[in-house]
Amino acid sequence: MTAAVTDFTQFSTLRAGAERNDPAVLREVAGQFEALFIEMVFNNMREASLGDPLIGNSEQHEMYRGMLDQQLALEMSSGRGIGLADMLVRQLGGEQTVESTPVNLRLPEIPRAAEPHWRDPTSFTRDIWPHAEKVAQRLNVSTEAVVAQAALETGWGAFVPSHSDGSSSFNLFGIKAAQGWPGQRVAKHTIEFEDGLPRRQVAEFRAYQDVAATFEDYSELLTKNPRYAAVRDHGDDIEGFARALQTSGYATDPLYAAKLRDVAQGETMRRAVAALKSEADQPINQRQPADAI
Repeated sequence: MTAAVTDFTQFSTLRAGAERNDPAVLREVAGQFEALFIEMVFNNMREASLGDPLIGNSEQHEMYRGMLDQQLALEMSSGRGIGLADMLVRQLGGEQTVESTPVNLRLPEIPRAAEPHWRDPTSFTRDIWPHAEKVAQRLNVSTEAVVAQAALETGWGAFVPSHSDGSSSFNLFGIKAAQGWPGQRVAKHTIEFEDGLPRRQVAEFRAYQDVAATFEDYSELLTKNPRYAAVRDHGDDIEGFARALQTSGYATDPLYAAKLRDVAQGETMRRAVAALKSEADQPINQRQPADAI
């Protein structure tokens, strides 16, 4: 993400939009730049830390911290943002009448948390494990791999897309709502990669009534869509499963497979599964899905 912020084609795109007198282009690209700028500020603040974090400085920690910074940047730049986009648009010749508050006086609105509330990776893993196990058996892949993908897509349940009233969409796998999707939808700011560069956009995601429904739809997608035929039958080969998802185009992030593998094989997953085994009255592969989350 940091490299994209320093990509000066952002400025040339803004200038081109101004020359065409296209307010929509100016607003969109300026908003994109604002989100990337905010994330760059977060990254620089992290790098200026005087010591190692209390919970360590592992690759897992770096990944989750990056996800949090990215989500915060998207939230802070949504709507009117912090005022940087307005300033860029005015300076480049668009929307001369837009009022804006000085950047240092604007405070972002704290987004409402989505339900359900997962306290930590252990509680997230505990709730979704029985559903993940059922899907894993159907796909003939590792249960940890399925849990890891849900964790990667949502930051261990911290960033599940929510409706405008704050209720959860229960979309744990980042499945988009295409034109033919008959169910409910939820709009969310997201980052997609085009030609290796991140692009900020608003996308519609599928919404479900509960956790069981999202796993059922995920299972249907990977078993019935020919596009994902190579994703199945990897057994305990988590890296093979991750690479197949990447190759099939499940996500646009060029590092998606590596991130999924790291989550599945990381210390956080090991601790969550160990806690699940120690607290269960029976082996975790015999646990039944909860009636409600």
